[in-house]
Amino acid sequence: MFLPNKKDAVHKAWLYRILREMADDNFLVSVMYFKGGTCAAMLGRLDRFSVDLDFDFVGQKEQMSQAKKHLEKIFSRLGLEIKDVSRKIPQYFLRYPVKNEERRNTLKIDTFFPPLRGNKYEPARLVDIDRIMYCQTIETMFANKMIALVDRFKKGQKIAGRDLYDIHYFFLQGYSYDKGVIENYSRKKITGFLADLIKFVEKNITQRIIDQDINFLLPPQKFQQIRTNLKSEIILFLKDELKRIEDAKKK
Repeated sequence: MFLPNKKDAVHKAWLYRILREMADDNFLVSVMYFKGGTCAAMLGRLDRFSVDLDFDFVGQKEQMSQAKKHLEKIFSRLGLEIKDVSRKIPQYFLRYPVKNEERRNTLKIDTFFPPLRGNKYEPARLVDIDRIMYCQTIETMFANKMIALVDRFKKGQKIAGRDLYDIHYFFLQGYSYDKGVIENYSRKKITGFLADLIKFVEKNITQRIIDQDINFLLPPQKFQQIRTNLKSEIILFLKDELKRIEDAKKK
């Protein structure tokens, strides 16, 4: 995973320690499938720094308490302090030891349950930790990112600029997205979802959101290159994609 700043190496090391321990736990890898920005970066699908570990919980609801016990044993073994934990799902805010308290010293483990209908996964080797885990396919990951941009707003009036950056990057790389996942979530045809997404970006994405959320995830030079173009380019990508689909229907 790319590091925009040397001081983030400590954070990265802790992410990898936790992930390695989880990958070696037969129960956890059977119910928690890896996803999100850190997963994408570790698989070479994304070029930014990511600070959290995100998972889909694919097990049964009653297995969550067991998953929490396994996770908390890992945290204890690694000497991590649990700052906060969700009562419902395996979601944790963890503090790791650092010499300089002014530096980043907290990471989040987040779990999504139930996973979006139609999500697909595949075993993938995470070279940085030399482990194999089930991860979202790139098509599922792309679809989930487009959904996340609007879903965070619906649930908590929050917008993550990193979602916008990831969507932009996935389009640039020519990745495909799973339209079935999007249509199952939105209960609309893909054209309707894309049209709504364009309007959402035009109305709700501000330069302030982009600057605050992405500036520490990219090196300064790259951030300055993309910051003022990100919104307009993602709108262009979405409009081109919408037109491509509509033109294909006319043939």
